[in-house]
Amino acid sequence: MSATDLARWTALWKTAGAKGDCESWHSRLVTLYSEPGRHYHNLRHLEECLNEFESARSLARDPLAVEFALWFHDAVYDTQAKDNEERSAALSRDCFLQSGLSPAFANWVANLIMGTKHAETSKDPDAALVTDIDLSILGRDANRFQEYEAQIRQEYSWVPVEAFAAGRSKILQQFLSRPRIYFHDAFFAKYESQARANIQGSLLKLTR
Repeated sequence: MSATDLARWTALWKTAGAKGDCESWHSRLVTLYSEPGRHYHNLRHLEECLNEFESARSLARDPLAVEFALWFHDAVYDTQAKDNEERSAALSRDCFLQSGLSPAFANWVANLIMGTKHAETSKDPDAALVTDIDLSILGRDANRFQEYEAQIRQEYSWVPVEAFAAGRSKILQQFLSRPRIYFHDAFFAKYESQARANIQGSLLKLTR
């Protein structure tokens, strides 16, 4: 079964005690992640995140909130906007309030989604788990990382080469400058060294 199948979404929905038409929300998310121009932030990325979560589920204090946050974290993705996380979080909140889940739960999932702005490393274990999963691509094998970098460039094809190189270098350098990229020890052990090697290689290419 694919991680993004309706069956998985339905199981999550029922376990959370959500009411209403779960199929329409699943269809809406699939449609959003399938929008033209999404070369990386698409269903494949969502599926990779959900699969990563399966191997790290035991780290979550609130696995339902973490899994829902992953489903919604890139639901809204516009490379020319600066509020994608805010809009994705708002969409998740609408979903949960319409489906009868508590405002506290809706707000917590929205907070987890906001962490994927990656402005800083969260010290909350669940928020950090969502960001560790989202950033796991940085520590994948060199071929997948290079594919990812090419996909990001495609998503920002409207940005001139020099401006893209400068902006991308700044983002990658911020990750490299952190004491550690991954909060959870399991992710640190699995991805940290490869992520740093990948980023350093990308920075060399971008600054040539």
